[in-house]
Amino acid sequence: MINDPSLLTLPDANELPDSDHTPVDNELQILVPTLLYLILNQQWKDRDNWFFGVNMGIYHNTGKNPRIPIVPDGFLSLGVPRRQGSYGRSSYIVWLENNIPPIFVLEYVSKTYGGEYETQSHQKYAPKMAEYAKLGVLYYAIYNPQYYQRDKHDPFELYRLENGSYKKQLGEPIWMEELGLGIGREIGTFQTWQREWLFWFDQAGNRYLSPEEIILQQEQRSQRLAELLKEKGINPDELLE
Repeated sequence: MINDPSLLTLPDANELPDSDHTPVDNELQILVPTLLYLILNQQWKDRDNWFFGVNMGIYHNTGKNPRIPIVPDGFLSLGVPRRQGSYGRSSYIVWLENNIPPIFVLEYVSKTYGGEYETQSHQKYAPKMAEYAKLGVLYYAIYNPQYYQRDKHDPFELYRLENGSYKKQLGEPIWMEELGLGIGREIGTFQTWQREWLFWFDQAGNRYLSPEEIILQQEQRSQRLAELLKEKGINPDELLE
């Protein structure tokens, strides 16, 4: 039931497209946030109060037109149902999510500049940064491993919203108290691709493993256990029979 009369004129999920249908420039725009989602899916598998969207439209009524979404490469919301309906969300509609905006958004900078950074014009922020600030997104991450020199920025930057303005956070990995997560870059393996990825970290600075790294770790432990049993004269295959 909608109690706020101002929300009665806003469109519902069936009236809104699921994204802006802008094609990605690079497969990493999908893979980087997908890895972050899959790690959360493992670490928070027993929690039902979070949602992570990848290349999904966010509709909100803090901009000029609630029918025009902003589409980050990835975003995390807390305090919302993890699953919604039989088919899940086609988009994230803030006024249908108890007015809870994402607490974290990620933009992967591509060849085509998308207004991720502050500008040198009279406007303090570029369109996306200004829109996220107005929406109330607490943490705004920009990953720019390819074009950071062109843009005169660091390869990875994280901003925190403080008194309506984004303040760049220092260090890496960077701990986000409100999320109970850290974030930063490290070499790892995802989809058999060893390269630099964005990872979540715990408060002690230990990064969480990718799904296939977890499988590899389990296989190595099993092999080591089998070797120890053989050293003691025990055939591990016989234990399974």
